[in-house]
Amino acid sequence: PCRYVLHTVGPIVTGRVTARDRALLASCYCACLTKAAEAGLKSIAFCCISTGVFGFPQKEAASIAVASVRRWLNEHPDIPMTVVFNVFSETDESLYRPLLGL
Repeated sequence: PCRYVLHTVGPIVTGRVTARDRALLASCYCACLTKAAEAGLKSIAFCCISTGVFGFPQKEAASIAVASVRRWLNEHPDIPMTVVFNVFSETDESLYRPLLGL
């Protein structure tokens, strides 16, 4: 069962992806991980933040998601955290698997 729900609002992309969009998306993942750790949680699941109707290209969003989570985990080696990427489609799954080495 789920004990908490953390809601994050990612960037809405209406044209070309900017450096600011990328930074905002990365910060969504890092902020959620930090809040989860502060709450004493040991696991967190992420959906594909800002993709779909919010316009962030799926491939780039997946790359940012995985890189941001890896960076956060590396910066916090003393915090045990299991991270699950909950994808919506087979396309999403095909983007995440190689990024995760699966």
